Amino acid sequence: MVIRKIAAVYFSAAGGTKEVTERIAAKLAEQYAAETGGTGNENAGRDAKDAGGIGDRDAGEYAEEIGETGALEVRTVDFTLPCARTETFVFDRETLVVFGTPTYAGRVPNKVLPMIRELFIGNGAQTVAVVTFGNRNFDSSLTELTQELSGLGFVPVAGAAVACRHVFSKKIAPGRPDAEDLAKVDRFAEQVKTKLDDASETGMDTAEIASIAGREEVGPYYTPLGRDGLPAKFLKAKVQTNLIKCDDCGICARVCPLGSIDVMETSRVPGICIKCHACVVNCPQGAKYFGDPAFLSHVAYLEEHYQRRAEPEFFL
Repeated sequence: MVIRKIAAVYFSAAGGTKEVTERIAAKLAEQYAAETGGTGNENAGRDAKDAGGIGDRDAGEYAEEIGETGALEVRTVDFTLPCARTETFVFDRETLVVFGTPTYAGRVPNKVLPMIRELFIGNGAQTVAVVTFGNRNFDSSLTELTQELSGLGFVPVAGAAVACRHVFSKKIAPGRPDAEDLAKVDRFAEQVKTKLDDASETGMDTAEIASIAGREEVGPYYTPLGRDGLPAKFLKAKVQTNLIKCDDCGICARVCPLGSIDVMETSRVPGICIKCHACVVNCPQGAKYFGDPAFLSHVAYLEEHYQRRAEPEFFL
């Protein structure tokens, strides 16, 4: 099967999944360009911006660079924000899709699953499934993502689970993914390309991933624990605002993936809060925080028990 396009597709509230997914897509595009000598695709930057539809400056700039260097077209679809979820994205068998989501409680975020099911049609597109996780464990998230993508007509050919700094705490896996992680991610992209080349040479239409070793079934959601080791219940906890620091810039409302923060009064959160920390990460004044006691107890538990380095895992 001839691959003519690369797509980087992701939900990334805090930026880690975006970084890893785009990195893999970029390395794959480079390899295919090196093999073909470049496609001379002058429209790559424009096409990626049109496809993404969310004003993602970094993705657009990257795509323009790809176009200038003659690599494969890279289509970026960042469906993190509500404004990006207004159309259906249809792929084809000539597109290699790198599809990324974060891990929440050991699974694909439950509010993200309906988005995936409603927005994407694979049409046989070969796919690299990617999950990121906050240094605890990715549990069933990669298995669940591959199963969901298969059900939508994608053909998962490889999978990656990469540790990132935990959004709940700057003390958990700071600086991840780091240079060591990214070197492994680059090597993984090379292995994916080799696998697809080998499948093509043997006349196989696809090179579907065998399994996520030891994780063939989707398990239950992880139960967060508090400092006392007992379940910490903070499902209804919502982000809070330090009114002294807040200057009403409105950034928090604009970056909320569920549109849950009141645009006119940003200290109000009338919608569902998934604790993604997009508002916390992006607030220029540091005015957003979580003060729920059960939530903070869970953060303290994570800081105590998950300081060891969780390595990325790859599946071919």
